[in-house]
Amino acid sequence: MKIKSPSAWSTIICLGVLSVLLSGCASWDSKGQYTPDKTYKITLLHTNDHHGRFWPNRHGEYGMAARKTLIDQIRQEVKAEGGHVLLLSGGDINTGVPESDLQDAEPDFKGMNHIGYDAMALGNHEFDNPITVLRQQEAWANFPLLSANIYDKEGNRLFDAYHMFNFDGVKIAVMGLTTEDTAKLGNPEYISAFDFRNPVEEASKLVPVLNKKADVVIAATHMGHYPNAKHGINAPGDVTLARKVDGIDIIVGGHSQDPLFEPDVQNGTAILQAYEWGKYVGRADLEFKNGQLKLVSYRLIPVNLKQKDEQGNRVFIEQEIKPDEQLKAFLTPYQDKGQAQLGQAIAETNGKLEGDRHVVRFKPTNLGVLIARSQKEKTQADLAVMNSGGVRDSIEGGTVTYKDVLIVQPFGNMVAYVDLTGKELMDYLRVVASKPVDSGAFAQFDGVKLLIKKGKLTSATIKGKAIEPGKTYRLAINSYIAAGGDGYPKMDGHPNYVNTGFVDAEVLKAYLESRSPINVADFAPGDAVVRQ
Repeated sequence: MKIKSPSAWSTIICLGVLSVLLSGCASWDSKGQYTPDKTYKITLLHTNDHHGRFWPNRHGEYGMAARKTLIDQIRQEVKAEGGHVLLLSGGDINTGVPESDLQDAEPDFKGMNHIGYDAMALGNHEFDNPITVLRQQEAWANFPLLSANIYDKEGNRLFDAYHMFNFDGVKIAVMGLTTEDTAKLGNPEYISAFDFRNPVEEASKLVPVLNKKADVVIAATHMGHYPNAKHGINAPGDVTLARKVDGIDIIVGGHSQDPLFEPDVQNGTAILQAYEWGKYVGRADLEFKNGQLKLVSYRLIPVNLKQKDEQGNRVFIEQEIKPDEQLKAFLTPYQDKGQAQLGQAIAETNGKLEGDRHVVRFKPTNLGVLIARSQKEKTQADLAVMNSGGVRDSIEGGTVTYKDVLIVQPFGNMVAYVDLTGKELMDYLRVVASKPVDSGAFAQFDGVKLLIKKGKLTSATIKGKAIEPGKTYRLAINSYIAAGGDGYPKMDGHPNYVNTGFVDAEVLKAYLESRSPINVADFAPGDAVVRQ
């Protein structure tokens, strides 16, 4: 079966007679709960990787109030045709926007209640905070937070593995799965008591059970979509899950933050993902008849996304969606809270400080250098290392606000340092210099010049001099990587380790304030790190 190629922004796949027949459905007479020969219409809606974007951006794009308007319209349409709507999230509600982060994502979870989400998979960023915060979020939510592969050390699941829905006798099981990489991506201080098991292995045991209970099995996952299962340094994702576990009809994914404009069908399983931040709502129109589930059409619907026209004006790429006034009114106090502090101007720059995900995880950038340098100078260190996964956005040229800083560094990690012998330092640098591109572990440096050949460190100098094995050097790091986050060598148990107690975002804020106006050329990486 051939699937049409997507347009630049959105596409609809009208499969018609050649609709995808999805695996995992039992024959109709094995359940006996629905009417034989009747066609049931089910519309599956989904989002993922929300990351605190409950409010539209400065260009009026996305936002939960507009999303509610869109979803309400779809519900009315489907209901008029006698169908049912199921609304799912692929997880990562937390971390990304200060207005949300400072309020523990309360507006986001309560906003999801207003929109009417039915279930969500737990993402790795749900573990950026202590478990008490996550339990509070669970209490706020009027829908289940699902994960079949997160256990405590005694072997008990921390959350429900799945949830059952019944649409006029058609039973649908929604199973949650979370990337096992959470064990290295999450803050070790908060997750040390948990066991993030292999989600593929957990699903292989659970799906056969669900196929006996349900007519349709959907996996809401936060594992990532990696084409042809080429996941690199990342843990295996949705393609691997679909290929190795029979009986899953649909995977609604997240984590890799990809816009899948058409389903990736693997082993009879349709894999869906709707980019990030609520920029799109994924819509899959399904038909169920006599135990068979058919994907009739699929589309990613943009939520007030814009593009520049020939005159450079931003225009809607599709029809404007008016925000739901009730939800907007509900969210406004959360947006207003703390705006005076967040909007405070702290510095000026003469150009962009580069922190875009698809740049900072691939090469050294001026923002990576600046953050590392701010921590190096705060601790009077010789050099500093910064994991790229801790750089969450760029800082545009012009006025820099406190909010900009908190968007770049939202995790609240502490600045730390450790005094190491030259031998210990070289051992450390060999590990972090080998971290591959396209990962949050990819390292940014300041104060050291490195030559890396084929992923291996061959030389390192500080102030033009080779690192001496018997000499002592001070290394500035953050508490996350010091605790072994992103697979870095653990340093928080070293006898010379010091947690300064200073929050990384506050250190960056003070550094920018004291040196404003910022000349971005002063932080150009140059040839400090050479990879061959």
